[in-house]
Amino acid sequence: MAIDESQAKAAKVVGFTYLFALIPAIFAEFYVRAHLIVLDNAAQTALNIVGHQRLFRLGTASNLTVFAVDVALITALYVVLKPVNSRLALLAAAWGLIETTILVVVTLNDLDVLRILGGAHYLQAFQVSQLQALARLSVSAHDTTYNVALVFAGLRSTTFCYLWFQSGYIPRVLAAWGVLASFLMGAFAFSFIIFPGLARAVPVEIYGGPIFVFELTMGFWLLFKRLRPSGVTGR
Repeated sequence: MAIDESQAKAAKVVGFTYLFALIPAIFAEFYVRAHLIVLDNAAQTALNIVGHQRLFRLGTASNLTVFAVDVALITALYVVLKPVNSRLALLAAAWGLIETTILVVVTLNDLDVLRILGGAHYLQAFQVSQLQALARLSVSAHDTTYNVALVFAGLRSTTFCYLWFQSGYIPRVLAAWGVLASFLMGAFAFSFIIFPGLARAVPVEIYGGPIFVFELTMGFWLLFKRLRPSGVTGR
């Protein structure tokens, strides 16, 4: 199967978005939250957020940037891989859009934290400790909702990586790594929903590291290499 111009351009978009999204995602989920969120200490977490509202808002805005870029990524992946298997590509895209919608809800939870700690007059009906507990509840909802989104992210990425493998557009070793890394991410996220204690016991590097390496590698490969013609006929 020959590579047409739209696929070639979409592949470059995929490569760019993989790399571009990593920067704000790491900033929001690792730098900002590591500096502001204190595990099992609602009072200190609230004080950190109130004292560093701009940083918290930057983290939220960074996440929104990632989610917007994700829509471009999912669309571009669909364009590249639709000729391989249109039904699977559409299914993967649908899972990806569900994932992104859930992640937008994460952002709404984050904005709730700022409203709860905003000092509005109507909040005087609550004690300070109650407001801090409510804020910490919204912060925890971020993690829980994120795990739900990662389940759909795993489904989306596993399916797209399977199509990469089937197509032969990229080295099959890289595509197989993507299938494994994507499945690992989604499986762990699903297990965290059933067994929440695992989320604290399992380091993020275990289930996040492989997909990070895959997306970083894919980003550079698609930007600087051409897709290989495939012998696969579309369905």
